[in-house]
Amino acid sequence: MENTDLAPLRAQIDVLNLELLALLNQRIEVARKIRDQKRLLGQPLYDPERELKMIAALVQANPGPFPHAAVAHLFSEIARATVEHLEGTERRSLLVSRKAGEADRSFAVGPHRLGDAPVLIAGPCSVESEEQIFSTARFLASRGVRFLRGGAWKPRTSPYEFQGLGKDGLELLVAAARESGMACVTEVVDPRHLELACNADLLQVGTRNMQNFELLKELGRCGRPVLLKRGMASTLDELLNAAEYIVSHGNPHVALCERGVRTFEKQTRNTFDTSAIALLRQLTPLPVLADVSHAAGRRDILAPLGRAALAAGAQGVMLEVHPHPAIARSDAQQQLDFPAFDAFLTALERPLTTLDARAP
Repeated sequence: MENTDLAPLRAQIDVLNLELLALLNQRIEVARKIRDQKRLLGQPLYDPERELKMIAALVQANPGPFPHAAVAHLFSEIARATVEHLEGTERRSLLVSRKAGEADRSFAVGPHRLGDAPVLIAGPCSVESEEQIFSTARFLASRGVRFLRGGAWKPRTSPYEFQGLGKDGLELLVAAARESGMACVTEVVDPRHLELACNADLLQVGTRNMQNFELLKELGRCGRPVLLKRGMASTLDELLNAAEYIVSHGNPHVALCERGVRTFEKQTRNTFDTSAIALLRQLTPLPVLADVSHAAGRRDILAPLGRAALAAGAQGVMLEVHPHPAIARSDAQQQLDFPAFDAFLTALERPLTTLDARAP
């Protein structure tokens, strides 16, 4: 056949391709309307049973010459691409999602800031006494640390373990931070504690409460900056949607924290997911931090994890420091004493200096 004879046939193919393209785009518009209706009804976007029935009907209606397997494959790919597009659109529409060209967000936390140069957040797992928290704050402040952490309310696996000092612990934490010019960070476990907890500068949501949606809503209304930790078995989408609860209820000042996920590994308390840090930096403009103490559950590898976190893009490293870890009332095995913290700083000196992580 002459090339001139091919031209009309190729022109027909081009027309058919454009018609197929138009139909595919019409199809995705209808699928978007279905998604919106499902959202109102509280139904999941993807319905595999419906997809199987649809493909079976198309195969049955297929007159050829395409084989049935090819038809099933083509429409499976169309369905998959549609779901991926709609999920991606939904993810990009979140208030916490990074829009094209959007810069990192930062915000004030007490006298300091999160989201600019990386910071260190350090302090004991639990506030246990006046001497313990004040000596820790003074030591850390002397090393240039600007954020003091300490638990006043402690969610524990066993109801018989130390649950924290509550209101008294919070007052000690705030007083110790104020004396040393630090911002203080404490965990909130119950909406009923919020009025008291708002005396702290940064309110932490722990791994067990990442999907405590009523707590997240109240944190959105309270106006205090929030540090949201990833759930021990949560996906990044689940973490971002948890942050969305806070932001959509009026509080844009949210930082995310990777603290390791639960796996089959027994050598560490959790498995530290450095890829999560890198991905979150792409997916959201919110500050992203790393809690190396809860990731490791042991003190001997905290420095390497800290360096890895900074290399992956973390804007802060969180760890536990106690004057006498051997007698700590919680998480004794993962807390650093003061000399060990100095060694930790020495190990991180180069990345911290480069990233201006510590106060001058």
